[in-house]
Amino acid sequence: MDLGKTGCRAVLWTDTDPARTVHEVPGAPGLATDGGVATARAAVRAAVLPLLEREGSPRPAVVCVGAAGAATAPQAAHALAVRLLEDLPTGEVAVTSDAVTAHAGALGGRPGVVLAVGTGCVAIGIGNDGSYARVDGWGPWLGDEGSGAWIGTAGVRAALRAHDGRGPDTMLLRAAAERYGDPDRLPSAIGREGNPARTLASFAPDVARAATAGDEAAAAILRRAAGSLADTVRAAARRVDDGSDLDLAVTGGLTGLGEPLLGPLRSALSGSPRLLTPRPPLGDPLDGARVLALNPPASHEAHVVRVQRATPTVPTPPFAPAAAVQE
Repeated sequence: MDLGKTGCRAVLWTDTDPARTVHEVPGAPGLATDGGVATARAAVRAAVLPLLEREGSPRPAVVCVGAAGAATAPQAAHALAVRLLEDLPTGEVAVTSDAVTAHAGALGGRPGVVLAVGTGCVAIGIGNDGSYARVDGWGPWLGDEGSGAWIGTAGVRAALRAHDGRGPDTMLLRAAAERYGDPDRLPSAIGREGNPARTLASFAPDVARAATAGDEAAAAILRRAAGSLADTVRAAARRVDDGSDLDLAVTGGLTGLGEPLLGPLRSALSGSPRLLTPRPPLGDPLDGARVLALNPPASHEAHVVRVQRATPTVPTPPFAPAAAVQE
């Protein structure tokens, strides 16, 4: 499971069916928020139960969830694991941060720095000596600098400055009106769906398109975002520095913005005193969840909460939907 603030994805891995059928539903605001366990539980159930209800699907031996907010709310992570063990026909539930699953997926469990940037952003560094660093990931109101929500917020602010006459004209004003409606009603539009960070992050592609079209306000926002992301990467690298070279992988939905963001990010990192070797990600957070479920590296296991049944469920019989959820 990859449970982010924007989307929640589930995949069922089996030895006999290597094809990955991914089921995706809306995400949750994060485990550290009020009601975070309940909303995360609902999202996981909505994503995973349809996969288990397929005829002939086996009972999973382990369910591993990478959840936004787990790193800062370990008690909530434990509570979510307990609730999911009640809900799902499995012998074990493992819950960790979605940043940890992103790291394990991107570098295959090897040391290095992984920048995971989507609605939020966080960098995870794991050194050759097993040292661990988590940088940013403080949420949309206190951190996540350079994230999708950060870019979207900056874009909407630039649009409103232009609307008021406080700032220069920008294509972002028209883009914001097309996406959210009347600029005078933007505050209510942002909060309408109950997840303002996700709603604001949806504006990040509009900012990238405006920058590509030559809009200076939009380009400046992406340069600032890239600078903040580079600062986050460098901080993670410093904290796990043992004198060895470190690999760097950048993952997450915001990489879909392409060169308008990634170009400035490469430039911002090019002058870093710490040698970081860019690597294409080996896999995504779902691959990382599989690594942590089946063969977790010791460096990652310290950040995983596991809850097991006294008598584990045998993973071979088919799943019976009527017994799947205990209300």
